[in-house]
Amino acid sequence: MSSILVTGANGFVGRSVCRTLAANGHDVTALVRRVGTSADAGAAREWAHGGTDFAGLAEAWPRELVPDCVVHLAARVHVMNDTAVDPLAAFRATNVEGALRVARAAREHGAQRMVFVSSVKAAAEFDAGVPLAESMPAAPDDAYGLSKLQAEEALWQYGEQSGLEIVIVRPPLVYGPGVGANFLQMMNALWRRLPLPLGAVDARRSLVYVENLADALMRCATDPRAANACFYVRDDQDPSVAGLLRALGQHLGRPARLLPIPVSLLRTAGMVTGRAAQMDRLTQSLRVDDSRIRKTLEWNGPYTLDEGLAATARWYRSTH
Repeated sequence: MSSILVTGANGFVGRSVCRTLAANGHDVTALVRRVGTSADAGAAREWAHGGTDFAGLAEAWPRELVPDCVVHLAARVHVMNDTAVDPLAAFRATNVEGALRVARAAREHGAQRMVFVSSVKAAAEFDAGVPLAESMPAAPDDAYGLSKLQAEEALWQYGEQSGLEIVIVRPPLVYGPGVGANFLQMMNALWRRLPLPLGAVDARRSLVYVENLADALMRCATDPRAANACFYVRDDQDPSVAGLLRALGQHLGRPARLLPIPVSLLRTAGMVTGRAAQMDRLTQSLRVDDSRIRKTLEWNGPYTLDEGLAATARWYRSTH
């Protein structure tokens, strides 16, 4: 049994991580901003710390808390139409400096390892015809992705200096019960039986079911072979955009109404309406190669893509 601190424990992914760790016998502490916000996450205890970007974390650290590992999920996430005056500075403050404060405080209080949950966006927005592998040069396309890459680099450097083992995990789009953002909007459109102009989009996207990600993060936190490695993680299939909509529509009981609009017209429409970036994400592939985590840690996700979509659809139906 390991003692594991989870930051961002009250979030969509954090709750699943805490439940998975607790169910497997680990001693879990949930680091949250307010007590009571992760009550259903299965953590043994909560620690509330409201310092901006983890300021003062080391000084506020509970004396009795000596974790083996910290799983760092808390972050300023990618948002559409960011209103920050300097988005990159805002992302760096939380995602780089905040992560370093957590690493330093954890190391000072006995932690041997930090699992940093980064993003596929730290590497690229598209795969250029070849699934992304950890050895490929990173070329983030926006402030969020750049901040995640800079956090990775800063943590590698700190780990070399301090002896703290660093594990980087780069998930693609995460989905599951409780999901929000674009995936939820997609389900809303299917539920309302709206016609979608995506029937001709054969771009393939890697996804990861939240319970598969939680299982992988538990392995990265506890397996000695994960030390000082970077991993992509994904489900067992990379569906096309149209295929994903059809599968999810079946599970929702709302067959997808897909119009076969040529991709060239979709991109032109995106440029005209000021949504070129969003249309690019819908019409270009972004796949990751997860062979490293499968070989190094002998990891296989406990759920298939279809099982993950089915669970997500059941949750959605229960709320409507």
